[in-house]
Amino acid sequence: MQAIGFTPQLRDWVLENVDRGVPPGPLARHLAQEGFDPQSAVTVVETLWAARAQGLPLPDQAIAPEQARAARYRREPWRLAAGNVIDAGDCRVRVALRMERPQVAVLDGVLGAEECVVLRELAQPRLRASTIMDTASGQDVANGMRSSEGMFFRPLENELLARIDRRIARLMGLPVENGEGLQVLRYQAGAQSSPHFDFLLPTSAAGRSSLERSGQRVSTLVMYLNEPEAGGETVFPESGLSITPRLGSALYFEYCNSAGQLDPLSLHAALPVLAGEKWVATRWMRQKAFRPAG
Repeated sequence: MQAIGFTPQLRDWVLENVDRGVPPGPLARHLAQEGFDPQSAVTVVETLWAARAQGLPLPDQAIAPEQARAARYRREPWRLAAGNVIDAGDCRVRVALRMERPQVAVLDGVLGAEECVVLRELAQPRLRASTIMDTASGQDVANGMRSSEGMFFRPLENELLARIDRRIARLMGLPVENGEGLQVLRYQAGAQSSPHFDFLLPTSAAGRSSLERSGQRVSTLVMYLNEPEAGGETVFPESGLSITPRLGSALYFEYCNSAGQLDPLSLHAALPVLAGEKWVATRWMRQKAFRPAG
């Protein structure tokens, strides 16, 4: 592989879109459609994206082979325990599916049916329109990318939450204190979330501050609290994987390795609920103990 040159205008275009939250896959495909060599387009976009996402020095006018290799995400062994059945402390969780890249697992029996009911009942009075972090301002704002309602429990808020928090920590292979508060979301008919990453980008003061306090998010556990009548699948558009919500099951995925590299294939979305409604509870794990702002 030889060095790949690019113009300042191309570099600025890529970085402007990265800062707006556009993932690397669509940017590389757009360049290929405009006549750029497809493999070179992937290398340029992913190298610039990786540098921006990790807050590293940006390539100037060319990408050397060693820069491209250093930017390429390196998959590491699972934090999730090996085997077809995982001991989560107070229950045994069955692994229904594992995918190596992105690192995705579907887990059965993470929550009991009664636990799902109680979580929905506790969350319902506290639901508010969901927000996302604006990549420019770092503020949480309502956005058409996510049309659900949501709320956060405090870590170890009550006996039920404490039991679930400890179970999740054992399952995800990180201490309880590394977890952000459990978020519950309700998607009513037509609600969805557009493709997005769960990790944080250092493109705003708020994002950089959160990363400094608690480190990067490294993994996500999405637990399904009910089964919609139709729709509501969680999809990974860059790999073509689709997961159907099932009561008490969970979707687990990792996207940050020990070197701080971030996996662009972890891009995911929630498809629209076509009938009924969908409830999920989500836990994000950090590199360090989670410390909220303020």
